[in-house]
Amino acid sequence: MTLYAVGDIHGQAAELDRALALIEADGGPDAQVVFLGDFTDRGPDSRGVLDRLIEGRDAGRNWRFVRGNHDQMFLNFLTNGAQHDSHIGSGLSWMNKRLGGPSTLASYGLGGAPLFLHDRNGGRETLASYEIDGQSLSDMELSSAAREAVPDAHVQFLSDLPHHIEEGDLLFVHAGIAPDVPLAQQDPEDLMWIRDGWLEVESPHPWLVIHGHTALDFPEHRGNRVNLDGGAGYGRPLIPAAIEGRSVFTLHEDGRRALVPGT
Repeated sequence: MTLYAVGDIHGQAAELDRALALIEADGGPDAQVVFLGDFTDRGPDSRGVLDRLIEGRDAGRNWRFVRGNHDQMFLNFLTNGAQHDSHIGSGLSWMNKRLGGPSTLASYGLGGAPLFLHDRNGGRETLASYEIDGQSLSDMELSSAAREAVPDAHVQFLSDLPHHIEEGDLLFVHAGIAPDVPLAQQDPEDLMWIRDGWLEVESPHPWLVIHGHTALDFPEHRGNRVNLDGGAGYGRPLIPAAIEGRSVFTLHEDGRRALVPGT
């Protein structure tokens, strides 16, 4: 059986369309696809990405999805106006363009100019105001406006995302796992955010772990894990993969290319 996987999309709807076309050309319209999260932020059309994923799911496509840290940050802003996450050591606000909140809100018609303050105690960057068409909104007013602008179907989709998908000896997750911790005991925060203590591990895991989260120039097979975040959030192509057993192939306009450990 062939499974397909798509790494971090980050609001790149045109790249998503291209990746889906490559998958369909390789595996047909009924291909089983797992999307590895970070559907939103940085790119220009987070709304379009969520529209396509929801439409495909509702049309009966064999698609499954896991939750990324950017999806969680977007959901947190919508639900309670949260701008910060303790995993971001720099203290940047989700509303900083480097994290991508403004581009996400712009895709829902809330394009504007953020003004920031810095917390003297914690060093956190905090949204002071957001200018939209001459109107100045506070952080909570902007969160309220976002709740009005974002369709309920998008909020529900984000809220329902699982943190992992286990398929035989494959584990699909956004960021990774805490090594040597049983799956049932994994911290969901690790599954969305982990890097330290995970990326450097070379010993086998119970599964071949298919993940994203840590942007590369091109997907990489490390033997015990495969990182499919090829940097679409930074303007690089979105490169889907076909997985057969533990063999992994990237998909391109000229066909498959084997993704071999150590190359």
